[in-house]
Amino acid sequence: MRTQEMALITRDAVLLPDGRLEIRIADPAYLKVIADVLKGKYPLAFGMLLPNRQPPCYPNATQCEIIDFNLLADDSLGIVLEGKQRVKVLSAAQKRDGVWISKTLPSFNWCEEPIRGEFELISAALEQFYEVNPALFGLYSNLHLDDATWVSQRWLEVLPLYSKDKQVLMNQPDCHKTMNFVLELIKSHVD
Repeated sequence: MRTQEMALITRDAVLLPDGRLEIRIADPAYLKVIADVLKGKYPLAFGMLLPNRQPPCYPNATQCEIIDFNLLADDSLGIVLEGKQRVKVLSAAQKRDGVWISKTLPSFNWCEEPIRGEFELISAALEQFYEVNPALFGLYSNLHLDDATWVSQRWLEVLPLYSKDKQVLMNQPDCHKTMNFVLELIKSHVD
């Protein structure tokens, strides 16, 4: 595996493969980076913000693509990112204009697997969550509610957990620990 240089955007959020996230870009330097990404100059990585650190994010990040954009009412740019490939951020350097460029190494994506048995509850709960959160639901043209990995990763993106706890679950070799965690969480609120 070879390292790759990527433009790095950080937020207090998680984006995983096949996930989608809408963010606002107002900084002129980052508007230029977005243009460079769209022109193919850099691939783009999205990382969960780790304030006052070098690099400015947790080591787990996701290479992503810009799948949509629009001008917002305040003249900033709204972009929709779609996660593609997990990457490890090995280092990052901040350019004079404040933009971060990271050196990354590809990581493994969790494998697709069917949801079975009692875990179908977490799939049904995610579907209900999207129904009451139409802004998130609107980001997806298809919900892959029969795929345990897809469902687990979407829960990691939306659950209000401490960043370090999300990182523990994201560092697992598959989605099983996340599925168990979400199932127990749902059951504890049903009882």
